[in-house]
Amino acid sequence: MSFKEIYPPSETAIDLEPQELAPFLLRHLDDLGDNLSRHNYTLESNPSLRDYAGERTLEFTERLVEAWILLERELLIAPKPGSDGQWYFITRRGKKLVDSQDFETYIRANVLDFAVIDPILARKVKPLYLRGDYDTAIFQAFKEVEIRIRKKGNYSNSDIGVPLVRKAFDTANGPLTDVNADPGEKEAMGNLFAGAIGLFKNPSSHHDAEYDDPNEAADLIHFANHLLRILDNIG
Repeated sequence: MSFKEIYPPSETAIDLEPQELAPFLLRHLDDLGDNLSRHNYTLESNPSLRDYAGERTLEFTERLVEAWILLERELLIAPKPGSDGQWYFITRRGKKLVDSQDFETYIRANVLDFAVIDPILARKVKPLYLRGDYDTAIFQAFKEVEIRIRKKGNYSNSDIGVPLVRKAFDTANGPLTDVNADPGEKEAMGNLFAGAIGLFKNPSSHHDAEYDDPNEAADLIHFANHLLRILDNIG
């Protein structure tokens, strides 16, 4: 199959991040069979490549090299034994990915780096996020923030939502309030947590939030993760 048959339009592909371009590259390499060469594949004079990318061929080959290196890093392709690194093969892990056609999951896994996420939060949201259930993943992320506030402030399970946050961060006597902070900072911290719970936890629990963008969902999960770090540093 040609580049045009595998990849999205070249003007779109050139703007893709390596983790977004890599599944198309892996699919094409699998179609090409054995004796895969990065040099030959990314050669600017390759007629199929030039027919696809036109005047932006060099720019696109740079994107391909980035995606190729990512496939190596993820052990989806590897140098052929005895080839001095000149020739590659698709690994068992790569074949499994190609056979499953589960490229969307692969892309989502690379958008959200679970290695830097709080381990409890990651355990709760990872399976939801990877299968594309973003609204539930976001709900669970901010529910975990609420749970940590409740535990940190020694509140009961009946204390929930924004009222819980307001009590915990009450500027006069809230158990999670920084007594050394100035009044404006105390109020701002309470507003930060109350706004997060009110905007991203409560709406999801009452109706379909309809989050369908993996990048937006990843941003919100990272935001919840940052709030958990703040909580961990209190007291």
